[in-house]
Amino acid sequence: QVQLVESGGGLVQAGDSLRLSCAASGRTFSSYPMGWFRRAPGKEREFVGHVRWNGGIYYSDSVKGRFTISRDNAKNTVYLQMNNLKPEDTGVYYCAAKSTGDCLGYWCYANDREYDYWGQGTQVTVSS
Repeated sequence: QVQLVESGGGLVQAGDSLRLSCAASGRTFSSYPMGWFRRAPGKEREFVGHVRWNGGIYYSDSVKGRFTISRDNAKNTVYLQMNNLKPEDTGVYYCAAKSTGDCLGYWCYANDREYDYWGQGTQVTVSS
């Protein structure tokens, strides 16, 4: 069993930065691919980024160049550094863990059904 707790959300202005953290419990965290997703008001949850157990990283086109994912296995934590935030980045941000093996393609790492464990989410609001 893995428990995930996100933190770091808040209200910022366009152009500002935030860093989200996702703290995980469990001794096998280092072997889990991890994902970040978000849900904007009135919209479905969408893929933001993914980090493989070995550090390989993928981003959605909408955040590429502005967001950076990293993981610190010693601290059981995954981070999402968000720079140059835009109003369209507003939403609840979730981290997720995949316990059933690595993802080898977009069809996997961008699919929220591939993830087994989810945090409660943290709200990010970007004002214009």
